[in-house]
Amino acid sequence: MAAVVEVEVGGPLEHDLEEVDLSHLGPEERWRVEHAQMHAKHRGHEAMHAEMVLILIATLVVAQLLLVQWKQRHPRSYNMVTLFQMWVVPLYFTVKLHWWRFLVIWVVFSAITAFVTFRATRKPLVQTTPRLVYKWFLLIYKISYAAGIVGYMAVMFTLFGLNVLFRIKPEDGMDFGISLLFYGLYYGVLERDFAEVCADYMASTIGFYSASGMPTKHLSDSVCAVCGQPIFVDVSEEGILENTYRLSCNHVFHEFCIRGWCIVGKKQTCPYCKEKVDLKRMFSNPWERPHVMYGQLLDWLRYLVAWQPVIVGLVQGINYVLGLE
Repeated sequence: MAAVVEVEVGGPLEHDLEEVDLSHLGPEERWRVEHAQMHAKHRGHEAMHAEMVLILIATLVVAQLLLVQWKQRHPRSYNMVTLFQMWVVPLYFTVKLHWWRFLVIWVVFSAITAFVTFRATRKPLVQTTPRLVYKWFLLIYKISYAAGIVGYMAVMFTLFGLNVLFRIKPEDGMDFGISLLFYGLYYGVLERDFAEVCADYMASTIGFYSASGMPTKHLSDSVCAVCGQPIFVDVSEEGILENTYRLSCNHVFHEFCIRGWCIVGKKQTCPYCKEKVDLKRMFSNPWERPHVMYGQLLDWLRYLVAWQPVIVGLVQGINYVLGLE
């Protein structure tokens, strides 16, 4: 059968390819026939394909320029729309492709995050809310970080053939690794965006932080500007439950709060005076620095997840209007 397929693929009769019964072919022969059918269908359309590629490149360039300008001129609206895109776009593909496991996890995550976000945006702010918010998003951050690492390792093990040591099929090992990698990256990005919104609302409500302008309250050395609660442990002392951390601008915070502000809330400035935070000094432990790098990776992937499907859909719409298939 393989010999017959090779003759048909190399022959000039395109209608013979359409009449081939694929049900009796193996995976490799079936792929060859389908590949040949695709080439036969698009033969003679080289000029149209070149035009479609030009449209794709032009759309990507223009869209990137517009997004950059939007982000620079109106960062708040850009971040909110991007967050909505991150949250909704995968849901469309989930329902369309029947990924029920992802849908269940998405619903649970969305329900808890909606409750936490609701608590973070209430006025007056409950004293326990900042800790609740940072604990929840820090938990999701750590889970997504672990899932991403395990998924990446599973993919690498499969590529190097180490899956045979555990008697795991290559396709199963690759599916497991890619799924974990996707979960880790997606929820990692989503978590950081929601955490940033909550951090802004809470800090503004407390009054020691303002995204634009001066704070509405004066900060004393005995109060944490992130959560608004008193600081009982001196910077030079070792705390029983939690330590106190002093930034280079001499403002002091609960260590948990300032780490949540920087890692989870994506802030690299002092919550009070907006002086830039030296992350290398704050995370002097080499085991903590990968968390900062992982956060930067999530920021880079936001464009791919949130806006790439929209741009691809726009390109398809342009091709449809111009009659290009």
